[in-house]
This record gives sequence, structure tokens and C-alpha cells, in this order.
Amino acid sequence: MEMLLILTIFISFSVTFLIIPYWIRKARENGMVARDMHKNGKDGVAEHGGIPVLFGLTIGILSYIALKTFYFKSDGETIFIFALLSSVLISSIVGLMDDLLGWKKGLSKKIRLIAIAFAAIPLMVVNAGVDSVSLPIIGGVNFGLLFPLVIIPLGIVGATTTFNFLAGYNGLESSQGILILGALALATYITGSSWVTIICLCGVASLSAFYIFNKHPADIFPGNILTYLTGTMIAAVAIIGNVEKIAIIFFIPYIIQTVLKVRGGLKKESFAGLNKDGSLEMPYDKVYGLEHIAIVVLKKIRPSKKVYEKDVVYLINIFQIIFIAIGFLTIL
Repeated sequence: MEMLLILTIFISFSVTFLIIPYWIRKARENGMVARDMHKNGKDGVAEHGGIPVLFGLTIGILSYIALKTFYFKSDGETIFIFALLSSVLISSIVGLMDDLLGWKKGLSKKIRLIAIAFAAIPLMVVNAGVDSVSLPIIGGVNFGLLFPLVIIPLGIVGATTTFNFLAGYNGLESSQGILILGALALATYITGSSWVTIICLCGVASLSAFYIFNKHPADIFPGNILTYLTGTMIAAVAIIGNVEKIAIIFFIPYIIQTVLKVRGGLKKESFAGLNKDGSLEMPYDKVYGLEHIAIVVLKKIRPSKKVYEKDVVYLINIFQIIFIAIGFLTIL
């Protein structure tokens, strides 16, 4: 099983890592590029980077299924793995549609929510997860038939859309995905769902390969396809691994981000103001995202008062790690 784990992770990482340089070159040749909002004069950054990640993740998961089926002669969880993969593929298609229409325009909020809800159907039809859920503060709740009909679609739509809110800075989306899926991998291993752990680590591997090219200064942007597939995967893993309680705690930064976004009527952007020296400034008088809070905090604690893009990403990641640690305190 250890060799199986190492092999599937290696496949997910390698496939993603090998495809990305080719994708960057082709994206630039075909004009699928965008301006880096936090760099002066930096244009031509390749878009739709979630496609190589999706490909690497899919090949890794399918390799795991193949090894389980033909080598270990076991197919006990295969239906749930295919359901998860189907959900991820559907949400990725919605993300790609959003990307192709452009980040300023995209799908309407109503159409986006309806389209993402379809990503919950594969998990609903196989009755994934356990209908008795342990929630923070509330404790254990038995939802019965409401779990597949209501809780699963709410979880998928909620996680997919809100994961897309905390974005727009080099390496932010990919590093957040690595942290949360990595933490869920450990959580599912501790709770005895080692097969879910492997699926999580395939996601971590693909995102890690992408992060190499996406971290500051980025050569490729993730696009909604990556944020949607990552958000869907987080929710799906929480459901099939029966770790909803700890996943909700991990997701608290995104709940805070959603509240701040709603405060701005979902119209205020997370981007910062850009100075000539590449440092960042607050774009508004009030904060409308964790990115803005990070800028304010860093300006207060730094003698130079200079804040740069990668500093914002690091601080948000530290904030995320704090909630991951809090989450683990609930199961240890």
C-alpha cells in the first residue's frame, strides 16, 4: 500500500509538471494570456492553468483505481472515487466556461450557482458519506435523506464558490489548496479512511507541481477551473471521508472572506493598489477581503511600511495554518 501511495502521488505530480511548460508555451502562442495585476508592466502570463492540474489529478486517481482493481483485487470504494472525480470534472467544466467568458464578465451569479450544483449530482446518486454528521458547536446531527438531497449540494456549491473568493495573488490559490487538502489527507488517515488520504495526496501533488510555476513571480495563472476543482474536491473529500466537522474549521478563513465580500456587495475586488516600486497599497478605505487585512497588518508591523505580493500570500497561509491546527485539536 505504501508503494501504491508513492506511485499515484508521483504520477499526479509528474503528469502535471510535464504538461505545464507545454501549456504555458501554447497559451502564449495563442494569445491566452493576461496581465499580472501586481506587477508593473508584466503582461503575457499564461491563463487557464487549472487544465494541466485537472489532467494530472485525473491520471493519478485513475492510476490508483487501476492498481486497486488489477493488483490488489479490490474495488470496494471505486464507485465513490468515480463519483468524486465526476464532481470535480463537472465543476472544472463550469470553471472553464467562466474563464472563457472572461473574469470581468463570466457567468451570471445565478447561472454559476445552478451549474455548480450539477457537480453535486454524482455524490448524491451514490449516497456518498454518512448522514450522521458531527458539526462544530452543534455536535452530532442525523440528517437522514436530507443529507444526499440537501447537505451534499450545499456543501459542494458553498465550498466551490467561496474557494474562488480568496484569489488573485501569485501562488495564493494553489498554496491554499495544498494546505487544506494536505490537512484533510492527514485527518482522513487519522480517522481510518486511508483510501481518501491517497485521493487527497493526488490533489496535493498536482497542486504542488502547479505551484512551482504559479508562485511569485508567476508564469501561469490558475483561472476559475483550478479554484472550482479544488473547492469541489475539498467538499467531496470531507463528505466521503466523513470529516465535515474538521473541514468546516479548516474553511473558516473562507467563511470570513465570504462575509467581507458580501460587505462589499460582491463587487469589490481583492486586488491591491500598485506602487511604482512594486509595493502594494490598500485599494479602498475599508477592507473587503483577507488580502486587504493582510496589507493593513503588514503595514503596521513593518518599519518600512512596504508590503509586497508574496508577503500577503505568506500571511494568509499562516492564518490558514492556524485554523488547520485548531481543527486537529478537535480530533486528537
